[in-house]
Amino acid sequence: MSEPSISAVPRHVAIIMDGNGRWAKARGLPRVAGHREGAKAVRRTIEAAIDLGVRYLTLFAFSSENWQRPADEVADLTFLMKHYLRSELAELHEKGVKLVVIGERERFGNTLAEELDAAESKTRANTKLTLVMAISYGGRAEIVAAARRAIAAGLTPKELTEQSFTGFLSTVGVPDPDLLIRTSGEQRISNFLLWQIAYAEILFTPTLWPDFGATEFAAALENYATRERRFGARPV
Repeated sequence: MSEPSISAVPRHVAIIMDGNGRWAKARGLPRVAGHREGAKAVRRTIEAAIDLGVRYLTLFAFSSENWQRPADEVADLTFLMKHYLRSELAELHEKGVKLVVIGERERFGNTLAEELDAAESKTRANTKLTLVMAISYGGRAEIVAAARRAIAAGLTPKELTEQSFTGFLSTVGVPDPDLLIRTSGEQRISNFLLWQIAYAEILFTPTLWPDFGATEFAAALENYATRERRFGARPV
């Protein structure tokens, strides 16, 4: 598949990584096997983003609602996050990837939270790709937390605008997504980046996340290149 023209490449792509469980079930495997394959898809997607010129990539790795899953599955996901961070960080750093983590990282315990802090510090100066990992994240909770920070900062109602409010979100400094992709065929947002995706183009693909890779990523960008972004205005 040919690469999309560089002028059409979105600056920021966000992905709801869905379908690990169904991928495993279709093969008669435990759910953790799907999560392991999903981790491989993360690596492929990061490489594809770099190759295609995407500057920001946000991945929805673990939602605040995922804590309601069985304890053994949450433990498996937590272990995989630790393993991925430890095994991939050096290569991500070498490739110029800056890691940013949003969400309630402290819910995973001090060890993982501290490792995430260290990974962010280690990669802070990198500029090739900013990788935003959303873990224990929920869009509504983020907006409420931002409102609390704005109040604590002493903003008056007159001072509180869309622009000033954005400065209190966990994604401060990261441009809003141009393209949101959800894998597995489900067509819902699932409480992800509710403020930030106000004008994002949305693409739902039937591909299960463990099967997602460079070809699917390039196809999504080609689809994006065919769209006319109006931001509420009439076309010229």
